[in-house]
Amino acid sequence: MTHWFHRNPLKATAPVSFNLYGVASTQAASKICSDLRSTRARMLELFSDVTCTPDMMKSASDAYFSLLLGFINALDGGTQDNKLRFIQNFKWTDTLQGNVASSQQDAEFELISMAFNVALWYTKYASRLAGKEDITEDEAKNVHKSMKVAAGIFKHLKEAHIPKLITPVEKGRDLETRVIDAYIIQCQAEAQEVTIARAVELKHNPGLVAALSYETANFYQRVDHTLTSLDPEYIAKWKSYTQLKMCFYMAYAYCYHGQTLLAADKCGEAIRSLQESEKFYGKAEALCKEYGKTKGPGTTAKPSEHLFFRKLGTQVKNTLEKCQRENGFIYFQKVPAEAPEMELKANYGLVEPVPFEFPAMSSQWTPEVQNGFDLTKRPKDDSAKPKKEEEVKPVKEPDIKPQKDSGCLIS
Repeated sequence: MTHWFHRNPLKATAPVSFNLYGVASTQAASKICSDLRSTRARMLELFSDVTCTPDMMKSASDAYFSLLLGFINALDGGTQDNKLRFIQNFKWTDTLQGNVASSQQDAEFELISMAFNVALWYTKYASRLAGKEDITEDEAKNVHKSMKVAAGIFKHLKEAHIPKLITPVEKGRDLETRVIDAYIIQCQAEAQEVTIARAVELKHNPGLVAALSYETANFYQRVDHTLTSLDPEYIAKWKSYTQLKMCFYMAYAYCYHGQTLLAADKCGEAIRSLQESEKFYGKAEALCKEYGKTKGPGTTAKPSEHLFFRKLGTQVKNTLEKCQRENGFIYFQKVPAEAPEMELKANYGLVEPVPFEFPAMSSQWTPEVQNGFDLTKRPKDDSAKPKKEEEVKPVKEPDIKPQKDSGCLIS
C-alpha cells in the first residue's frame, strides 16, 4: 500500500507511584495501589514497543482501566462521586505543545489522557502497517479497523468523559473540542484512504472511486478548517498535511470522474475534469515540499516520494492523454472552460467510528476494599517539604526505517 500518514507525538506523563501509604490502610487496598502502578507501567512500555499488537494493547489497557475506574465510578453504579477520585495527582503533556505538561488531581483526567494515548497508538500502528510495500489483505483490514477504533475512542472521550472534568479544558490542548474533532475526522479520512486503495485495486466502478475520493477530500478540508483557529506555531505542519491530502484526493476524484465522463461519451468534459485533476495534483506536489520544510511536531517525511503518490501522477497524465487522443479521433468535442460540477455522494465505503466503551470495573473493587482507603489521613510521602518537580520525559517512540518507496523517516 505504501500509504503515508502524518502522526503527532504521543503524550508523555510523569511517573505515578500510587504510594498512598497511610491512606491505603489495609492489605487489599495496598494491593490495588500496587496493581495500578504495575498495569500503568505496562501500558507505558507498550506505547513504545514496536512488537505490540492491538490484542496486547487492549489486554493491557483493560487491566489498567478496570482498576482505575475504582477511583472514579461508584461501586453501586450510581452517580454519586467516588471519594477516591481526587486523591492522586496526574501530569500529562500534549501532542502539539511539546513537553509543556498539564497537571490535574483527578483520576478522570488520567483515564482520558491514557485513553487518548491508546487512540494515538492505534493510529501509529495503522501507519506502520500502511507504509509497507507488501501489505497483505489482512493487514489492510487491520489498518482500516485500527483507524475506526481510534476514531471511536476519541469520540467517546469527547462525548462521555471530557465534559466530566472539574478543571476546564485549556484552549489549544488535546482535550479541547477543536483538537479532538480534528483527530476524529482525520481517522475517518485515513480509513477511507484504505477503502479507496481497495476499490482501485479491485477495479471497482470509477464513479465509486471518484465519490469516495471526493468525500475523503472533504474530510481533510474539515480537519483543515477545524485547525485554522488554533495557534499556528503548533499546528502548521499538521495543517500542511491536511491541505496536501485534500488536494491529492481532489485530484483523485477529478481523475476518476473524468473516466466516468469518458465512458458516457462526454469526452470534452472528461478532458476538462482531467485538467482539473492535474491542477490539484500540482498543488499537492507543492504542498508536499512545503510540508517537508515546515517545522513543528509530527512525522518527518517526503510524501511526494511515496509510491501511492507518484502512481496517481502517472495515472492522471496517461488518462488525460488518452482522452485527448480519443477526442482528436472520435468525439471532436469542445473542452469546457469551467471544470465539471462534482456533486458526488458515496453510497458505499464511508467510514464511521467503532463505538468504544471502557471495561467494567475490576472485581477486585468491593465495598470492603474501598473502605480500606482512609481519606482522613494524608499519604505519608505527602510531607510538608516541597517536592522536586516531576520531570516529564518524551515517549521514546519506535524508529521505523523507511520502506523503499515510502520516503518516511518516522512513523
